[in-house]
Amino acid sequence: MAVLEPDLSVLPQSGLLIGEDHVADSSGGEFQHKYAATGKPTVAVALAGAHEIDLAVTAARRALPHWRATPVDQRREALLRYAQLLRQHADELIAISQIDNGFPYFAAALGPGAAADAFSYNAGWSDKIGGDVIPTWPAPALDYTLEEPYGVVGIIIPWNGPVYAAGMTLAPALAAGNCVILKPPELAPFAAIRLGELFLEAGFPPGVVNVVTAGPAGGDALVRHPGVDKVHFTGSGATAQKVLAAAQSTLKPVALELGGKSANIIFADADLSNAALQGVLGMQGSGQGCINGTRVLVERSVYEDVLQLISGILSGLEVGDPLVMSTFFGPVVSEPAADRIMGVIDTAKKSGTRLVCGGERLGGDLADGYFIAPTVFADVDNSTTLARDEIFGPVVAVLPFDDEDEAVRIANDSPFGLAGYIQTADLKRAHRVAAALDVGNIWVNGFLGIPTSAPFGGVKQSGWGRLGGRDGIREFTRPKNIHVAL
Repeated sequence: MAVLEPDLSVLPQSGLLIGEDHVADSSGGEFQHKYAATGKPTVAVALAGAHEIDLAVTAARRALPHWRATPVDQRREALLRYAQLLRQHADELIAISQIDNGFPYFAAALGPGAAADAFSYNAGWSDKIGGDVIPTWPAPALDYTLEEPYGVVGIIIPWNGPVYAAGMTLAPALAAGNCVILKPPELAPFAAIRLGELFLEAGFPPGVVNVVTAGPAGGDALVRHPGVDKVHFTGSGATAQKVLAAAQSTLKPVALELGGKSANIIFADADLSNAALQGVLGMQGSGQGCINGTRVLVERSVYEDVLQLISGILSGLEVGDPLVMSTFFGPVVSEPAADRIMGVIDTAKKSGTRLVCGGERLGGDLADGYFIAPTVFADVDNSTTLARDEIFGPVVAVLPFDDEDEAVRIANDSPFGLAGYIQTADLKRAHRVAAALDVGNIWVNGFLGIPTSAPFGGVKQSGWGRLGGRDGIREFTRPKNIHVAL
């Protein structure tokens, strides 16, 4: 059956959103977006250049004094109104998101609800951001702190979950009183533009949120701009290095949420059916997720059993049209991404690494899209590309281990440290291993998402800074100390 054509009429008005105006004639040129499931062009996307970035910064700085001074109860209510709009427009945002990156419905559907939850949760912090009274000595004095917004924050989000990522970052930034310039990537710009329009519909003053789709040049201009007080970047480590280099010119702080090569450790006493399912989830979103457990470490006594279970689960999951509700695996985001992923797969096959299933670009009705079969390699050497690099495709590497110490050693032998997964019936072991893993986030015996109330972020080359919970608010505020001599 041929892949369905998406309904392009759901896409928002093309152009950057600066203040309350759509800007289509931009100095950064344009990018021809393509639908990942068919390879066909959708619409041309305006890209911000340095001029449009400057306009967006000007709009944000103009709006900042009013938004910062808005009574906190009114700011709280604005965030709650926006959360409600996200829920009301969920179906629209899902349809736009699928055109953005080709994710299947179940994956795209996670975005609006999670973003709405982030705004509802962070709205509750708007009227609770305060400070501390500090003990002083030896002279009598009153010393206290104020938690203040940075000012204008540049937020750069990835293409693999723009609605989700926007919710995680914009909600605490706005709750804290900052104005925002949101830069989505050219590969997935449309949902972010619609999110910007909804802020205006929710009654946010123009300029509080600006949306500027841009390529590398526009992103560089945003990070370097002296009117931007902080940058939050979500993406790859290679791009993060460029962001940090650009931020040096103004010495502005940067928070980074980067990639991962997370280990999913399956012990012999685990519920193996559930553990194997968690292994398959390492490929959800066609493997295009930073927290995916793409290294599956299995205790040797149940190693072959788990491989068979993973293969069996994969055989029952549909690969194909993302617009069909039953599809679990859709395409990867672009032709260059597909070529890169297939290069990794082909190299592994030529090296003699055991291929359990997949390992091919899909043809037939899917030939024009960017579809790669879900791929499982077994007996993988932890020093190889399969085990060390973030492939960002539907590929998992399965490795055996003999005991708990070896499992921890292999899991920690990685440049990344974003997430870890532990499958075991032994609660004491779960706590021991969780404490020993060099990662920022751990799930035991199942993945139920990222709680908005919990801190999320990585260590090592997975970045620094935290989103979610009280730590997420602190990411977008800074303390001012006031000392009054008495």
